[in-house]
Amino acid sequence: MNIFKMLMASAAVVAVAMPMAANADTSDKRIALSNNYAGNSWRQAMLTSWETVTSKAVEDGVVAAADAFTTAENQATEQAAQIQNLILQGYDAIVINAASPTALNGAVREACDAGVVVVSFDGIVTEPCAWRIAVDFQEMGRVQVEYLSGRLPDGGNLLEIRGLAGVFVDDEISAGIHKGVDEYSQFEIVGSVHGDWAQDVAQRAVAGVLPSLPEIVGVVTQGGDGYGAAQAIAAAGRDMPIIVMGNRQDELAWWKERKDASGYETMSVSIAPGVSTLAFWVAQQVLDGKDVPKDLVVPFLEINQDGLEEALETTPQGGVANVEYSLEDAQAVIAEAK
Repeated sequence: MNIFKMLMASAAVVAVAMPMAANADTSDKRIALSNNYAGNSWRQAMLTSWETVTSKAVEDGVVAAADAFTTAENQATEQAAQIQNLILQGYDAIVINAASPTALNGAVREACDAGVVVVSFDGIVTEPCAWRIAVDFQEMGRVQVEYLSGRLPDGGNLLEIRGLAGVFVDDEISAGIHKGVDEYSQFEIVGSVHGDWAQDVAQRAVAGVLPSLPEIVGVVTQGGDGYGAAQAIAAAGRDMPIIVMGNRQDELAWWKERKDASGYETMSVSIAPGVSTLAFWVAQQVLDGKDVPKDLVVPFLEINQDGLEEALETTPQGGVANVEYSLEDAQAVIAEAK
């Protein structure tokens, strides 16, 4: 079984053996999603997954409402005001993809004091009263350098493409990449740009920095930037380095074209956008009175050379390789954390 299939299967670990809990206790509850940013394919897929899973939950009477709200700008002050407004609107739980791990803590504390359940995911918050769902983002960065060390034992120069400046996820993945470079000292990061997890932004940023860089053998990324980097490097007439991809469909399609034409090899890694649906079910379980640990960890989704075609077949045009979670999946993740 290839890595992609194994990780897809992990979304349902032992869950099939667990009976569905009664939902009567949450049938009148209202859950809101507070999202700080929607300007790339990952966030769009995240919102689509939320709508797909929660609309069915509302239809089935599991909860009364599961509304999604996205701020106009990636500003913690704006999201804090949004959270305060959701408290006033009487939501029973707020699921948050946060603009900052600390700047929202005051608003989160207000929600908790008002009896509102707060579950953060992806961009998590540090306020102790909230629940947190995350992958090991540092490890997600480190494994990229580990992979490159196997492909390029002599090392060389790397270009790092970061995400949104000031966001927890960006800081953690970058820290993991630098940890990997410390571990595999044959590599050196000779340039770093912010691509905002968006192909067009990454393409402009890479194009702007390339003239000042020596030869690069690898590009380490955070997701949503691999295809843009490839376009910039091709336009500059440079040899194509090994670019670590981030599970976006355009990245996977480009990789397959290069693989078929010349045997190009790389790997792809990211958090599945459907983690929003896990956060929804965790909030539902807390509202249902279940004992849920405050910190939950889910695996990142890694695609290797052998799993590329399968991943591409199941990833929609313009979308992201994904896993969506059920109530049973959430119960399994909760049980594993205890």
